Parts: sequence; C-alpha cells; structure tokens
Amino acid sequence: MEKDKKRTQEDVQQPVQLGTAEDGQELWQLAQQPVQGEEMAQVGMMPRGGVLEVSGRNTGELGRFGPVGRSEIEKAMDTLRKYKAGKANLERRIIENENWWKGRHWEQIKSGGWKNPGDPEPTSGYLFNCIANKHADAMDNYPEPNVLPREQSDEADARILSQILPVVLEQNDYERTYSDMWWYKLKTGTGVTGVFWDSGKNNGLGDIDIRRVDLLNLFWEPGITDIQRSRNLFHVELCDREVLKLRYPWIKEPGGKAAGFDVAEYVYDDSVDTTDKGVVVDWYYKLREGEREVLHYCKFCAGEVLYASQNDPNYAQRGFYDHGKYPFIFDVLFPEEGMPAGFGYVDTCKDAQIYVDKLDQVILKHAVMGARPRFFVKGDGSINEQEYADWTKDFVHYEGNGNPEDCMRPIQLPDLSSAYMTVRTMKVEELKEVSGNRDFSQGGTSSGVTAYSAIAALQEAGSKLSRDMIKSAYRAHAQVCYLVIDLMRQFYDESRYFRIIGAQGQMQFVQFTGRQIAEKPLGREFGLNEGWRMPVFDVKVSAQKASPFSSAVQNERAKELYGLGFFRPDLADQSLAALEMMQFDGIEKVRQRVSQNGTLYQQVQQMQQQMTKMAAIIDATQGTQIFQNMQGAFAQDGQQADAPQAKGKEVQSNSIGAAVNASSGGTAGKAREHAASAASPQ
Repeated sequence: MEKDKKRTQEDVQQPVQLGTAEDGQELWQLAQQPVQGEEMAQVGMMPRGGVLEVSGRNTGELGRFGPVGRSEIEKAMDTLRKYKAGKANLERRIIENENWWKGRHWEQIKSGGWKNPGDPEPTSGYLFNCIANKHADAMDNYPEPNVLPREQSDEADARILSQILPVVLEQNDYERTYSDMWWYKLKTGTGVTGVFWDSGKNNGLGDIDIRRVDLLNLFWEPGITDIQRSRNLFHVELCDREVLKLRYPWIKEPGGKAAGFDVAEYVYDDSVDTTDKGVVVDWYYKLREGEREVLHYCKFCAGEVLYASQNDPNYAQRGFYDHGKYPFIFDVLFPEEGMPAGFGYVDTCKDAQIYVDKLDQVILKHAVMGARPRFFVKGDGSINEQEYADWTKDFVHYEGNGNPEDCMRPIQLPDLSSAYMTVRTMKVEELKEVSGNRDFSQGGTSSGVTAYSAIAALQEAGSKLSRDMIKSAYRAHAQVCYLVIDLMRQFYDESRYFRIIGAQGQMQFVQFTGRQIAEKPLGREFGLNEGWRMPVFDVKVSAQKASPFSSAVQNERAKELYGLGFFRPDLADQSLAALEMMQFDGIEKVRQRVSQNGTLYQQVQQMQQQMTKMAAIIDATQGTQIFQNMQGAFAQDGQQADAPQAKGKEVQSNSIGAAVNASSGGTAGKAREHAASAASPQ
C-alpha cells in the first residue's frame, strides 16, 4: 500500500499523458488497486466513475480501458444493425404518422395513384381534434405520486418520499416531459420516458434526469414484448462532430460514416443537415454476476469506447444501476403482439380521414367548377372571345349571319348528388366513433338533451376510453417513480434539502439522503449477523385535480357534506356509517377527520361529566353554586342531553340526526297540527 501511495504521489508530481491503449490499460490496472481516503483525494479519483484528474489536468475517462474494448464494440454494432433491421416497419410507420399529424398526408395519397394536377388538397382537422382532446384529458388528470410503506418501520421514510418525490419531478420539468410523452404516445402508439443519473447536473453534484425518448433512437431485440427481457438495448443519438472532438479528443473521426450506421429521420419542414453529425451509442446490457443479474452500460462512438461500467472498478461487480433495469419506461396505447411498442390513434383513424379528405376534394372541385363557367367554342365561330370572357364589356361583337349561340354554348355540370354528402357525414361519424371523441366528451350536446344529469351521465360514459388510457399512463408513471426512488437510494450520498408545502400550506425544508432508504442491517442475534433488509415502498398514483370541472365537483361535495352535518362531532358514528357506503377521491382523509372529531367529542363529554361530579361535591362541602352555573352554561351551549326544552319549541331530527327547531306557534307548526288532525279519525 505504501508503494502504491508513493506511486500515486509521483504521478501527482509528473502528470501522465495518455497516448496509447497500453498507457490506459496500465492506468486501469492502477485504478483497480484499493486506493481510499486521502490517497483517492490526492489523485483526484471520483468514487462513482468520474473523471480521473492528475495535477488538475484531465488525463482520461475512468472506464475507457478494460474488458470492454474495440472487439466488443464491433460485436455490439453488429447486434445494433440486426435490431435496426427488425424495427424497420415501425420506423416507417412512425415517420408516416408524423406527416399525418402535420397534415402532410396528401403526398401518401398521391403515391397511391390518386393524383390530378390542379385539384384542391383539403386537410380536415377531425384527426387532429381527436388527438388534441385526448391530450387535454391526460393533462387534466396530471398524476401525483403517493409513497406507501410495506413495513411499519419505513412509515417515516415513505412520508418524506411522498413529499420530496414531486419536488424532484418538478425540478426535472416533468410536466412538460409528461405532455411531450403524451403527444408522442397518441401519434405513434407508444410513449417512452427515460430515467437516468446525470453526474454533471448541479455543478457536478449530480442529480436525476428524466426526459422523453424518441422510438427512432431506441433499438431492442426483435420479437420480445417486455423491454426488460431484451438481451441488449441501444439508444442512439446524433451529436455535432466538433463537440465530440472537444469532449473526446482521442476520437479520430467521429461520424455516421465511420460508424457505418444511419439513424432514421423525420421529414422536417426546414432544411436539417445531419451530414456533420456523429453517431453516439449508449449500449445497455445485462450480465449474470453470481446469483443476481446486473445491468452494465457502455458509451461508444466511431468504434472507440468513451465509457464502460465494466471497465470502471466502482461498477465492475455491482453494475451501473443497482436496480438492474433498463432506464426506459414504455407506455403503450394499443398493444401489438411480438413487440414492446403499440399503435396509436393516427393508425386507427387515418383510413376514415383519407376518405373524408377525398370527398372534400371532390365536393370542393365541383364547387369551383360550378362557380367558374366554361364554354364549348366552335373552331370557325365568329364571336369575339376576348369580349365574351371580359365581364366588364357590355357588348360582344360577332361577324357573319346566323345564331351566335350555335358557335358557343356553356358546359353544363351535373348536379352533385346528396348521397356524397351522406357518405362524407358517415365517415366523419365513423372517425368520431372509432376514436371515442363524441360530442358529449367535448362538452357539446345534441337536440333533446338539456338536463344537467343527463349531460353529465353522457359525458361520464363518453370518457371511459380516456380513463382507460390515463390508467395505463399512471402505471407507467409509477414505474418512473420507482426508478427515481432507486436512483435516490444509490446516488444521493450527500444530504440534500428540498422545499415542500406542509399539510397546512406552510413552507418547509426537508433534509434527505439516500442512506435513509438504503439497505440496512437487521442486527445481531446470538453473536451472528441477521442479514440486511432493503426498504421497499409502493407508489400509488392519483390525479392532481387539474380539471376545473373536477375541482368544482370536489368543492360542491365538501359543501354538501358540511350542510348535512357530516362534520358534527356528536354525529360521528352516523357519518362514518354513511361514508362506508360512499366512494370518492380523498374519502380516507374525510373518514379520518370525522373519526378524530368523534373521539374528541367523547373526550369532552367525559370531562364534562367528571367536572359536573366534582362541582356537586364542591357545592356540598363549600356551599357554592358551581353545579348550577355549569348546568346553565351547558344548557346554553346545547351540550346537555337532558336539558329542558324551551317553551313553545319542539325538536325534530332529520334523516341523519340533525336537530331542526321550529316554533309550535309558527306557520310550519300550525300546518303540521292541521295535517295531523285531518289524518286522524274523529
């Protein structure tokens, strides 16, 4: 160890310049040796695969040299090409769907032989309206995670995670990521969210990075339906060559040609030149280490390893991510067999949209032809055609004898049958029916339906497709939260502070570190270690109530419960019985509050009884009138059950036991007496 320490100190005095692979291999072997504490600080070695610095100079990336080299990269590239060939049809469909979304589908219609120069090319917005409404439903029900413990000892940690997890999502601008993912999901059928650890965030402290992933840049094993069962997973990205040369100076020629791999591209509206871009590949793969499966990660470009977790002694045995999963979550709209991706609304509705636009083309063309008259002109006619076509001329000259109508006559167009309009209407209705985008789901009504309850019932029935899609998105969101929690457990080595909003709306600051939810020892029994336990949590996802209609419903429900006396402490038992038969969001909190009110009321009643007994004893011994004063106070507050009723008053309980006072001499009292006497036999 002294020899190794001396060597690292000499390296500090004489900076090492990595010029060959042998130098890098020697540095990797040096990194394999147990350098800890002050020795690690002296060579500037970062504990989690960071940049190895000597004398303040960046000499190379820790993880470049080791078991993963150029031969492994070549094999990975062969596998990547096979994966790309296996998803060629999916890539073509995604690009076509994007053109449909932008209203550029007439190029595809023309390619099928439907082409006539000069014809109008209308693009109706029914498909766009369908996708926009589904996206609006999703954002109205933006997810909110709640972390629950599986063991009682983890309850405090689960409560803290429930508070800081939304903050981590907010810091990653997750609402925008969620929105972009939904747009992509509705168009292509699959939304992909990536959850990564970015060591460069927060000035090198590192933090979680959540972003949407394009399916054109992701490649998996053909024939699998679960992405976690793929042997390899590749994420390909195009980067500027000059940026790559500055960041990785040892790469000779970063580029797509050098890599022999091209990435599928969308049809851009602007001129996008990708010839000066380099292909950077993130390669994820799983290996068996003993009894467990670990996830490894390799980043390479142009055949050169930029970083490999197998080459990093900090991750060579444990894997890059402790959770052992690919950091990509697939949210499928309509599933397909044999692949982890699905199809979306563009695929299901574009056929009806084609014929709606074709019929619009025919109708518009007929309208244009009818609005602009055309004529048959005889070749030897003597009519002045220029004057005839000029509508500003009052007189049109012709030569010769005979009827001028024999030389020129208008072309008669046949009337457009109403059957064409009927077919178009049927296609529009088909598109709405297939997409579930009926009028009621958009807030519209038809004739004859005016009652609020009927409209609400139809809207509820029409939104079941949206609710089903949102539930699948909630399941994917829960998986995202699980990955975030696992990354916190692994990488949050230092204490971090999060600003949260407390239960009463006040601002609070919570301290959190990954050690709080890391693997913990069970203790020792009979001198033996009982083992280790990893805290496990459940993530429940609910809507944030972003919809104004949902918020209004919640507010009206709260006012209704208050008006019915559900929050009266003396009616806690009846209220809890009624709540057992009800179901709405947040009902558990209402039950808890009603139960607390009832418990507090019982305690107050017990205290009053004890105080009354004590007052009677004091009055008997001291000759005071405390008991009578307390009776008067309780009767005034209405808290004594056997207090005498006021003269001329009657007490009646409604269906939930609320007291309704009415004067017997009043109009209501006289009406009840009259009704009772009329119903009684004389």
